[in-house]
Amino acid sequence: MTRHGKNCTAGAVYTYHEKKKDTAASGYGTQSIRLGKDAIKDFDCCCLSLQPCKDPVVTQDGFLYEKQAILEYILHQKTEIAKKMKAYEKQKQAQKSSSQLESKSEERERMERFKSRENSIVSKPINPFTSGQTSGGEKTQTDSAAASSSSSSSSSASSSSSSACSSSSLPSFWIPSLTPEAKPTQIKKPSKVVLCPMSGRPLKMNELITVKFTPLDASLDRVALLTRQDRYVCAVTRDVLGNSVPCAVLRPSGCVVTQECVERLIKKDMMDPVSGDTLTERDIVPLQRGGTGFAASGVDLRAKEARPVMQV
Repeated sequence: MTRHGKNCTAGAVYTYHEKKKDTAASGYGTQSIRLGKDAIKDFDCCCLSLQPCKDPVVTQDGFLYEKQAILEYILHQKTEIAKKMKAYEKQKQAQKSSSQLESKSEERERMERFKSRENSIVSKPINPFTSGQTSGGEKTQTDSAAASSSSSSSSSASSSSSSACSSSSLPSFWIPSLTPEAKPTQIKKPSKVVLCPMSGRPLKMNELITVKFTPLDASLDRVALLTRQDRYVCAVTRDVLGNSVPCAVLRPSGCVVTQECVERLIKKDMMDPVSGDTLTERDIVPLQRGGTGFAASGVDLRAKEARPVMQV
């Protein structure tokens, strides 16, 4: 293929190569990138602030939070729930008042119909001295009048039905009388339960477990500890903790140990080696950790961002 054929831009087809080139240049289409180690949260960082925790707590599902951050989150969620509940109660009260007005108007219309029917009833006195012929003639006259009134009523009914059919036509944006109206959105009753921002399960402050990390060097202060790559170790085996090491939190003492220590040592006696309390399966909380940057870490390292797409 000649160079002119490779750089041809007068074709009728928008080729895949041109789409990829334009996407990279203009930012259209879904952008996909593979995350590295620098873009992954460390195991000892808060899931909300993404910073190393000073006063860490963990949920039942193993998600680590800074205590102040999760308290602010719970308070904010409760405030939002209270606002939504107030709006829902206001909408409910408005619906109740409108239904009462509708019931009153229906009752008023029913009374008006009853009055009109009562006023239309007219009792004529019967003359016993009239002959049967005249009464028959009167009957024929009344029958003809009734027939004429029934024909007029049927014609009026047909005209009203045609007008009703015309009024029930589809909405139109060009005719003012047929323009559709935007009705207010119905607010659903909000749930009063605060959900965890990571797992989506109910979150309560009294169910959070205080976590105690064992520092690598107890003589170092917090600033010097945070600047190190390896900060904490297992409370029992003294193995260095990291994203590549599965960890668990023991509920009675709050100490962080490796999962290998749990399987080989703690589950044999089911006893907390720090506090000496008896453990159950529920007292061993696996700690959620980030990836290591390698594909074999078991964490999805692909990030996608949806952007506007050029339509051809």
